[in-house]
Amino acid sequence: MVDSSTFHFKTKIDLTVLLGIKATTLTDLLAGIKSVPDSSIYFHTHKFLLQHQFISPEPPNDFAFWVTNALNENILGERIASMELIRVKNVAELRKQLVDLIEGSLIGHTRVVDSPPGEEFHFMSSQTFVLESPYAACSLKEFCVCLNNVSTSSLFYHIFDARLRMNREENDFSEWFRRIGNQSLADAVRQIDPYAQSLESLRKNILNLMRIHAEH
Repeated sequence: MVDSSTFHFKTKIDLTVLLGIKATTLTDLLAGIKSVPDSSIYFHTHKFLLQHQFISPEPPNDFAFWVTNALNENILGERIASMELIRVKNVAELRKQLVDLIEGSLIGHTRVVDSPPGEEFHFMSSQTFVLESPYAACSLKEFCVCLNNVSTSSLFYHIFDARLRMNREENDFSEWFRRIGNQSLADAVRQIDPYAQSLESLRKNILNLMRIHAEH
């Protein structure tokens, strides 16, 4: 039986997978977004956050970048880049937003724009391997020590993967704080927008909230 009072930090390794589906036009991109697995939608909207962890504010996702830079569809690119991912509950909802934005852009769009040779959009996905880390916490004090030491991959897994990719109501940290009876801290961490900051800033903000709530 798993001890629910102990938080076991995990980390992950992502193996990138090329799906063999590419797009040269908006119509192609739309068809791909409709058909690829959830893991591909998640990959193209979240990988930049982990790969470029020191960039803040929120970087563009792959779809927005390609639409803007390969097709010169600047307005659509801005709309895709401006999606408020923190308000999205799961990948299915995220996919629907992308489909709605592109379909709306295609209404009355009579001119077909192809991407330049070599700049096609290649749909990818990732296979995630979840690994146990040596860090575990039975109290908020121990949690602070662990959070100071875990990798950004671990932080990413518990904040982003836990909520969207695993289709949960909240991130792993908030869920644990709530389970041990600290509702106010759970709510405070849940309300953080992790997309508007780097992972290191996110770590510092969570630690700061823990200190604030420990004093009350």
